[in-house]
Amino acid sequence: MADTSIKVRKDGPYIVRGPITLLDANDQPMKVPEGSAVALCRCGHSATKPFCDGAHRTAEFKSEVVADS
Repeated sequence: MADTSIKVRKDGPYIVRGPITLLDANDQPMKVPEGSAVALCRCGHSATKPFCDGAHRTAEFKSEVVADS
């Protein structure tokens, strides 16, 4: 059985690995490349939301999320 994981990248997107179903605002499934990681926008500047297009770099988005000990 495959596991799904979500990694928060420093100053970047969420990286989602594993089987997922991504739904739009109308609960309709969106195309997600099967078997590869998906980068989801966290900065709000992507032109391809919800997917990351690298706009966080030019927007100088800063965020480093670390787990509580």
